[in-house]
Amino acid sequence: MSNFKANGFVDITDVVCPMTFVKAKVAIEELEEGQILEIKMNEGEPILNVPRSFKEEGHKVLDVVNNEDGTFTVFVEKGKED
Repeated sequence: MSNFKANGFVDITDVVCPMTFVKAKVAIEELEEGQILEIKMNEGEPILNVPRSFKEEGHKVLDVVNNEDGTFTVFVEKGKED
């Protein structure tokens, strides 16, 4: 498991793309710059697309943990807002 202390958590394992990123984006918007969001997601499209989309928006992906059950936990630090 990761050593990061998350300020928020969202589970998007019950959501399908492209709504996975939308739900995660709404969750990170509730945080302050520099705070960390923990996101639980399924393997496949979500793990391929959600971290990449956060990077494209200026956030920092701190860690990606394979939970060995078909899910991943991703820790994202909120970047500066435009």
